[in-house]
Amino acid sequence: MEPVILDVRGLRKEFPGTVALDDVSLQLRRGQIVALLGHNGSGKSTLVKILSGLYAADAGEVRLGTGDTPAQLHVIHQNLGLIPTLTVIENLDLVRRRRWGGVLPPPAGERERVLALVAAFGGRFPVDVPVAQLSPAQRTIVALARAFDGWGTGDNVLVLDEPTAALHGDEVDILQDAVRAVAARGAAVMYISHRLGEVVELADRVVVLRNGRVVSRRERGDFDRQVLVDDIAGSAGSAGYRREPAARGGVRLAVRGLTAPSLCGVDLEASAGEIVGIAGLVGSGMEHLASVIYGAAPATGGTVTVDGRPLRRGAPRAAIRAGLAFVPSDRRRFASIGAFPARENITLPELESVRTWTGSVSTVRERVDVRGWMRRVGVVPTDSEERRFDLFSGGNQQKIVLAKCLRLRPAVLLLDEPTQGVDVGAQAEIYSLLGEFARAGATVLVSSSDIKELIAVSDRILVLRDGRVAQEFTGDDLVESRIVRAVVDDDGSAATPLTESKAS
Repeated sequence: MEPVILDVRGLRKEFPGTVALDDVSLQLRRGQIVALLGHNGSGKSTLVKILSGLYAADAGEVRLGTGDTPAQLHVIHQNLGLIPTLTVIENLDLVRRRRWGGVLPPPAGERERVLALVAAFGGRFPVDVPVAQLSPAQRTIVALARAFDGWGTGDNVLVLDEPTAALHGDEVDILQDAVRAVAARGAAVMYISHRLGEVVELADRVVVLRNGRVVSRRERGDFDRQVLVDDIAGSAGSAGYRREPAARGGVRLAVRGLTAPSLCGVDLEASAGEIVGIAGLVGSGMEHLASVIYGAAPATGGTVTVDGRPLRRGAPRAAIRAGLAFVPSDRRRFASIGAFPARENITLPELESVRTWTGSVSTVRERVDVRGWMRRVGVVPTDSEERRFDLFSGGNQQKIVLAKCLRLRPAVLLLDEPTQGVDVGAQAEIYSLLGEFARAGATVLVSSSDIKELIAVSDRILVLRDGRVAQEFTGDDLVESRIVRAVVDDDGSAATPLTESKAS
């Protein structure tokens, strides 16, 4: 049996209100491919960040290497960390730290060396062209080659975080062959993926996390797709806060054949007074649907109508005029101006109601208006409208963004990860606000990677897979384990087909 070169023992990591990892232990041996699985929020990302040194564990230890023999850790994240405008050679040079003076050509033989390195991972493509011109699979191979550029003596551990999320068809096979080549050269590989078919084909061993704990360890031959689905989903119920069904009106939001780089013909309807949840894995289209509907991200086809009126694609201003408001997942980058006070952040989208007869903005009117909204959404303290946005807590920041959107009195409210980085108390307040807003006759569309959250707030949940609506859950079917199975099962066999769910 090959020696252990990565030994993780008893890791624990806590964040305010959350235990992200609880007594997590696992081992990787030389030449072994170990798949790390788990639903969103299971603790996979936290573990990788501890291995990378971005987080410090609260307890436990990580041993890298075998005794006196050192080992190197290489982590390839989903975004790969490549610079698209640089060539393959130049991207690899960032690791080798050579300096060619900017205008000088690479040293003699560098092109051949890089070609040979890329070929070692199954790549057959030019290395003196910008990385942006390569296919997704080729870019992944460049990241692999860069991670191992110059490796020689000692052991190596490679961590791959969702390496095939953006790949399709033959590209997946190319990447898997490259991973096998890495293992054949003696490296230990941690392979993180939601694509269970790949895991069954590739992994020597599987470790499954759920709610920050290891719930199963299985060797090759002891798992298939269905076994992994059951391990990931468990038998969790849906206890806790649950929105009471409300009276619904007519269809307010209708999406037909919506296509985008991550969407492949999405169809959905949402009625007045209804909250519809959108679930899915990273890469399923779930994380982009709201922004494409709103026009903040480009659509390539399809239609969106609000109260029967078509919406012009790619035009957020037109979306606002049509009665849409959007709360993006990254409130600091896309939904606020950190140096501005709460007052200006809340009133900025609509200033007409606080203008004087001369056309200037009345600070007095703003303060009165904003204090009312801050009180309504529960920002504490309510008289802090002049405080800079970036000085508020995460929960209060999210409430300010919500106040900004609700102040527009939209017909349709789109939210992407609405309680990300928000404490438990603020989460409950936000859920209550969304319910109140829907009861007033609005339509709410919530995209979230947190299944518990979707069950808590939604009347219906749609599961996206490969850019399409694959399943629908409503009523008594709103059970966490069933929805998780539908999300992670890439065969779709673990959930009720969409047409049957509608019929019920």
